[in-house]
This record gives sequence, C-alpha cells and structure tokens, in this order.
Amino acid sequence: MARKRIRLNPDTGFVKYLRTSDEEVQAPERSQAAQRRDIQQRLIAYHPILDLGEYVDNYTGTSADRKHYQQMLADARRGKFSHVFAATPDRFGRDDVEALRAIDEMTRLGICVRFASHPDLNPSDPDDRLYLNILFGMAKRESAITGKRTTGGMLSKLLKGEWTWRAPDGYVNREVKITELDRGEQLQHARYKRWVEIDSEQAQVWRYAWDLLLQDSMTLDQICEALAARGYRFRSGAPFVQYDKLGRLVYRRKDVSKVFHSWFYAGWVVVDNDWANIPPKTVRGNWEPVVSTEEFERGLAILARRNHMPQPQKRYFYLLQGLVYLERANGSQIKLTCSRPNTKRTANGAAYYCIPSSHLNYACSDIDEQIPSHLQRVQVEPAALPKIRRAYLADIEHYTGSRGREQKQLEDALRRCEQRELNLWRAFTDHGMQAPMYQKLAKEYQEERQRIEFALRAIKQENREYIASLDAALEVIAEIETRYLRQDGKRRREILRQIVSKVVIDEAGVVVRLELHPPFTYLYSLKNRGGSVNGHQPEMKGNKKKTSSEDKDAGRSLQVFKCDRNPTQSERSALSLASDYIEYLEFTSFPQRITLEQLLIDEQ
Repeated sequence: MARKRIRLNPDTGFVKYLRTSDEEVQAPERSQAAQRRDIQQRLIAYHPILDLGEYVDNYTGTSADRKHYQQMLADARRGKFSHVFAATPDRFGRDDVEALRAIDEMTRLGICVRFASHPDLNPSDPDDRLYLNILFGMAKRESAITGKRTTGGMLSKLLKGEWTWRAPDGYVNREVKITELDRGEQLQHARYKRWVEIDSEQAQVWRYAWDLLLQDSMTLDQICEALAARGYRFRSGAPFVQYDKLGRLVYRRKDVSKVFHSWFYAGWVVVDNDWANIPPKTVRGNWEPVVSTEEFERGLAILARRNHMPQPQKRYFYLLQGLVYLERANGSQIKLTCSRPNTKRTANGAAYYCIPSSHLNYACSDIDEQIPSHLQRVQVEPAALPKIRRAYLADIEHYTGSRGREQKQLEDALRRCEQRELNLWRAFTDHGMQAPMYQKLAKEYQEERQRIEFALRAIKQENREYIASLDAALEVIAEIETRYLRQDGKRRREILRQIVSKVVIDEAGVVVRLELHPPFTYLYSLKNRGGSVNGHQPEMKGNKKKTSSEDKDAGRSLQVFKCDRNPTQSERSALSLASDYIEYLEFTSFPQRITLEQLLIDEQ
C-alpha cells in the first residue's frame, strides 16, 4: 500500500522572501527594494491573492541557519500561506541541496514556490525541476568563485603587510573612500582604503602589561590586578578583575594570555587558516608595534616556562630507565624495568634492570659502565665530512626533486606574469585600452605575481633549513665523545634520551648495540651505501649474493661511524630526516625545551 502523502489546506495568500548578504555592499539591483519591485511586477500581477507579509534575512545564502528563513519553513508546515515568492533562486539560497529540499518539502505540503526572474517555472514539473537544479548549481558556483576571489584579495593584502580583519585591542581600523585619494593610490584599492593604526590610549594598557610580564615576577592574575588597580579596562569596557554572582574574584587571564601570544603586537603578520599560512617573522605589518620582536619572544619564553609542568621527582635514579631491552636468541626483544628489590637489607637497595617475576636481573652499574665505550663510537671521521655533505645534498636533490621542478615552474610563471604586465601597459598607453579594464587586469596580475613570489621565498627558505640542520647535527656529534663523561647522571640521561632510542643487551648482560634516534641513523646509513656519485643507490629486491667487485666497493665505502653494528631499519628519505634535524637539534628560545647543545655545555 502506497504511503499517504501529507497535504495541508493552507491559507490562501502569498509571502515574500527577501535576502541580502549585507545591505551596505549589495548592488542596487539586488537590494531588498529591487527584489520587492521585481516580485510586484512579475508575480503578483499573475497571482491576484492576498499579501500575507514578508520574511527578510541579512545573511549569507550558503547557510541554512537563517532566522527568518527557518521561521518561513516553520510557518509553511503550519499552513499559514499558499505561495512563496522570491526575486531569483540565488536570493532563496546558494546551497543547492538545502534549497531544493526546502522547495520539495513545501511542494509536498501544497505550497507553490515561484521566482520573479522565471515566472513560469514550476518546481513540481519534472523538466522545470531539472532546470531549477541547474539554476541553484550556478548560484552555488557563483558563491564559491566570489569566496575564492575574496580570499585571494585578502591574501594579497596580508602579503603586503596589511590586515584584513578587525584590529585587536590596542589598535583601531581606519578607512577612507578612494575618491579622496590621488590617482596613483586609487589603482591599489576598490572602494575604500583601509588600514590599522595604534590606539594611543589603549596601547598604554598593553605596554604596561608587557612591562609587568617581562619583569618575570608576577603571575597573570597579579598582572590583571595591577591593570585593574590603574583603572584600565579592555576595549569593550570589561574589567580585568570582577566579582561573580557568588562574590568570588574572576580574573581575565585567558584574554590577557591571548594578547601575550599574538604576534600582531610585535608588528608581524601571522595567519594560519585554510587559505593562508604565514609563519611568524615572515611578513612585516604596516602598523606600529607595541613591543619589539625581542621583547615579544622573551615574553613567550617566560610564559612557556611557567606552562611547563615539571616531572615529579622520583625516589631512585636509573640512568637507562625506559631504554634497556633484552634481545633473546630468536631475535625478539623485551623491555626491562627498573627495581630495587632488597631495600630492607642494604641502604637504598641494589639497582637492577630486570623482568618482573623472573630470574633475569642485571645490575644497573654493570650495564651503565658499558655505555661510554659504545657512545664514543658515535662520531664522525673528519675526513668523511665533505663526502657526508655531498651525499646529503644528493639525497635532498633525489628525494625533493619535485621541489626543484616546482621552483623552475614558478620562476617561469613569474616571467610570464611580468611579460603580461608589460603587454598590458603597452595596450593601455599605445592602443587606448579603457582605464577601468586596465585597472582590473593590472590588479589581477599584481596579485598573481605576489603569490608566485611568496611561494618562491618559501621554497628557498626550506633549502636553507636543510643545510643548517645537517651542520647542526655534525656539530653535536663532534661534541659527544669529549663531553659526555664530564656530565652528572641526570645530564647524561638527558643526552642519551635524545641520541639513543634503545640500549640492547644479550642474556649475559653485555650491551650488544645502541639503536639511535634520527638524524644519527641517517648519517650511519651513509656508511653502508658507499660514496656513490649520486649519493644514493637503487633498492635491490630479494637477496643477492655479493660479488668480488662488490666486496672491493664495500672496502672503499664511506666510513661515517666507528661502529660495528648493522642498521636495524630501512633507509629513510632525506626530506623527512631534514624535519627530524629541526625537531631534535633546533635551538629555540623556549626554556622548557632542553636541546642537545645545552646538555653538552660544561658546568661552570
């Protein structure tokens, strides 16, 4: 039995649905007055029925979360009207799925939906329904293109050091119509020239807040109290300290912390969203900073140190805690724990690396004493340094060859863009191109050139980071042999945790090998690949018997480490290892992150 369709007997009459994204920026032909006029002239004349009112939204059509749109759907389900009139399909909505769903629902309820731009279009007719689907698809595409054009323009402004959103507390947004500017500046803006400038009064609030932070003697709550004591408030008028309903003091520490973490106050454009990624200290902003870059970074370091949660002090100390593994005869590995089982018989007991509830117990002192001899083998032969750099650069070229092609393509695109700009200028000066067309095309070419230049700068910056990270790794390795034994137990453990991933012992308690973290494993892999011309060799599938010529080549292989173990993992690409260099060896200003360079500094 077919399902019975619910059909209302709605009140006879029509309602109008009007929508604009923003009344101030809509073109006159799409204003609400124009929509009413189109509906009056093209629809009401054909449907002489009662006018029951209108629903008006000032919101984007890509979202169904429109207050009066939802109210209209709710009233339709209650049968309050029999017709819905809109000027064009895109005024009804720009989400084709949602708009068609709503129209189908009202059609099933017996409500007619009509558009002034297509008076004869009946959504209940299959052919008209298909055409309506095309119209909504075109509206959605237009919205997507407009959004892409808008974000492209915003990105161009950001790359020039301008700001496209509301300025944070301590700054104000300014604008002026382009009719008040000279001819040269009019070509750089649309209808308004907008910029950000410092608010002389509110900027004093945050300058004082930074002074308190840089003293490194006050918490964020105390800074809020100090600001409130001077009568300072946020731009919105909200106080820094206030009482809640229970009479308790509430501090606006989160809002203050957000300001202390914003690079805007140091004069830098920093954005990270779906369509723009501008890292710190890349693009300088066209506004006066409240604090210098050095002061801002020092403030970040203070906040980072306070946020760092120190590890709880343990009662006993073990040098290799979490690093020791027992390798069985069959090749399997078991992680050992630390224990002092006889604390009642001796002072603090005897320390063991062991497997709980087993007879396998190894004295910590016996294992720890073997570490220096193994660790001292992790060093670079001075004669091998030039070969290491050549092999590393060859790997970068091999694994990141696409970046080289991308850079060449960008350089070619930049030259083509410059040629188009030159041809455009010739067309304007020699062939009489109209000024509005010239301005539009010149702006598009300028934005394209800026995007290409920004991409080229990003690629060149990455190449510099690769070389710097390799040199940092080599410098650290050179210090390990001479500095490790001079440190106390805790510093030795920190060094080991950044170099060693596993300390593997056999059942006799002898250290078999140290498995290293990147980038040390990568440098070791150069030993086994040999000093080939291109820095890398193709991978061989299956087991292949080594020939006598290969034995000779192995004797001439690149000796990077004084080490006698075989690699335990497959060779990784140089591109991923470059990020490992930065992760493990980069020196940052955050105190809670102790780098290997710091650990190797002799104590005074």
